[in-house]
Amino acid sequence: MSVTTRIVSEDEADMRLDRWFRRHYPDLTQGALQKLCRTGQVRLDGKRVTGASRLAPGQSLRIPPLPAPMAAQPDRPAPLDPQLAREIERMVVYRDDQVIVLDKPSGLPTQGGPGITKHIDMMLDGLRGDLPDRPRLVHRIDRDTSGLLLVARTPGVAAKLAAAFRGRDVDKTYWAIVVGRPMPGSGVIDQPLAKLGAGNGALMIAATRDDEDAVVAKTDYEVVDAAGKRLSWLALKPLTGRTHQLRVHCETLGTPILGDPKYGGKAAHMEGFIDRLHLHARALEFPHPAGGRLRVAAPLPPHMRDTFKDLGFTAGETPRPERIGGKTGRK
Repeated sequence: MSVTTRIVSEDEADMRLDRWFRRHYPDLTQGALQKLCRTGQVRLDGKRVTGASRLAPGQSLRIPPLPAPMAAQPDRPAPLDPQLAREIERMVVYRDDQVIVLDKPSGLPTQGGPGITKHIDMMLDGLRGDLPDRPRLVHRIDRDTSGLLLVARTPGVAAKLAAAFRGRDVDKTYWAIVVGRPMPGSGVIDQPLAKLGAGNGALMIAATRDDEDAVVAKTDYEVVDAAGKRLSWLALKPLTGRTHQLRVHCETLGTPILGDPKYGGKAAHMEGFIDRLHLHARALEFPHPAGGRLRVAAPLPPHMRDTFKDLGFTAGETPRPERIGGKTGRK
């Protein structure tokens, strides 16, 4: 084999070099790629690179001779149960040429793990259509949290959206019903978190700022409505993206999320209300890969809708998806 040159496509903008190689040469190990970069055999526009280098459209990639098994393999979809395909299709609240937004039900995991046989990631082939690549999850929400999940239709779009999440250019709004009424009625929860334990039994806990394992975690909160001091409806905006951040932060306010035994314990149980997590990813606004910004909202899940009705809270109509600026390419 000889040296070849590949041009970075528009769809591959902002993709990491190592992910580009994983896509086109899946048999090439990370260690082998690092050696090729370190010795200057892989070059971008004639310059040395690392696996973490970001790509831009039109750049030229020098690919050294690679063993035959490392040629790009087609990403063939595994057959998906038609029932699962119909199920995930019903979750779609928005779709265009670049992105899909899903309304995930409570209780369905985003990705697999020990003992998990059904999850969103395994169902994404049902949304593939005639595209060569399967859609990719851009972020995750908890198994018991309902609401919006963003999915990229191509690897390049996934890289752009991942960069937007890393750069905190994505606005996320969650609705929660909590036990009690936080005082004051609005503010920013600035409480570092740390992980306790490992595996499925791991917990996130409030940590001191000098704890070497602590990570910064901030959440903007506001009481939208309240049933006296018994239960409150909160709008939560995570300013950082830590695991279980909203659940721990609500507990640190002294107002655990209704139906959250993992972090609220007995205090999260309220007689007369279903013991299911009352946390919903309500709204998402992000820079659309084709320009402008996209705003999407998801209606309340059935158990939260019933609780709202019992408490006299009015959620109002769910706004339709809105693309602000840029060209539309909705499908």
